[in-house]
Amino acid sequence: MSSIRPWRDIYRRKSRQIMVGNVPVGGDAPITVQSMTNTLTTDVAATMDQIRALEEAGADIVRVSCPDEDSTKALREITRQAQVPIVADIHFHYKRAIEAAEAGAACLRINPGNIGNQNKVREVVKAAKDHGCPIRIGVNAGSLEKHLLEKYAEPCPEAMVESALEHIRILEDEDFFDIKISCKASDVFLSMAAYSQLAEACDYPLHIGVTEAGGLRTGTIKSSIGLGNLLWAGIGDTLRVSLSADPVEEIKVGFDILKSLGLRHRGVNVISCPSCARQQFDVIRTVAVLEERLAHITTPLSVSVIGCVVNGPGEATMTDVGLTGGGKGTHQIYVGGLPDHRLKDASIVDHLVEMIEAKAEEVEAAIARGETPDVKQH
Repeated sequence: MSSIRPWRDIYRRKSRQIMVGNVPVGGDAPITVQSMTNTLTTDVAATMDQIRALEEAGADIVRVSCPDEDSTKALREITRQAQVPIVADIHFHYKRAIEAAEAGAACLRINPGNIGNQNKVREVVKAAKDHGCPIRIGVNAGSLEKHLLEKYAEPCPEAMVESALEHIRILEDEDFFDIKISCKASDVFLSMAAYSQLAEACDYPLHIGVTEAGGLRTGTIKSSIGLGNLLWAGIGDTLRVSLSADPVEEIKVGFDILKSLGLRHRGVNVISCPSCARQQFDVIRTVAVLEERLAHITTPLSVSVIGCVVNGPGEATMTDVGLTGGGKGTHQIYVGGLPDHRLKDASIVDHLVEMIEAKAEEVEAAIARGETPDVKQH
């Protein structure tokens, strides 16, 4: 807890911790970011290409759909090649869940109430126990059980939470507690309300998200509002941003949401102004090129790029590297919050990239030595 800026403190809900492969979820573990492949699982090469791209973007966990036996057969090779834990997405057939556990899945996404009688559930639980697979119960407002829709007339937070608790009880009756839960809706308010109620009803780790959020722009906005509010309230142990876009974008947006709340830092956080008539260089073009050229850096650093001296010096005091626009094509560079040297227009991007890469190497070296790096978290 910070005694200096308590208004920035987020007190995370206390949840039990499970392991998804070698990745801890819940408890005091970092909030993980995940996505899902959209290739045919049976096309192992295409699926692995997408998983590699997700790994490079920073994905902690990747989910793969297993709708048929051929998919679970392919899953064995996918789990062998993947560097991150693979969650098998199962919906109705209990044998697919058993096959996925045997194929090396690190987690099963399945609703136990959807797969048949208790004997089938018992077989799935045995396979999960035998292979160290936790189970994610995935409640979705668009596929609630008929008896709950009859009881509540429409999808609502109470119906979603009741569904989750019914599925939990089925697993707990089989002495299985290695569980995480999602309770998603495409409506932002419904998702937030359902998760808020579920967070009070149990202590299992929660996988949060606004499902079917839309395309890149609208989906990012809806997810940022929904997930941002939940995370600010301390709710959420792992997340997925559901976008009708390249899955890599889901990872990028997920990390940006966590970064904006100070919950997790990965890569360079660029603070930049929207530009106006006061700008002393082309801020928009500079930032676009800069972000592209810094995308390979995973070290948490902050950089401010401000077009003029109105806010530039103040922002620069709070970032690792800062650029403030000055007159006559000469601008001020700040390092560690302090004025360091001046810079001419022509070399802005190349110079900043060189400085930031050097700073990243310095920070990584300090971490390797077991030291606390001197960085600013804006």
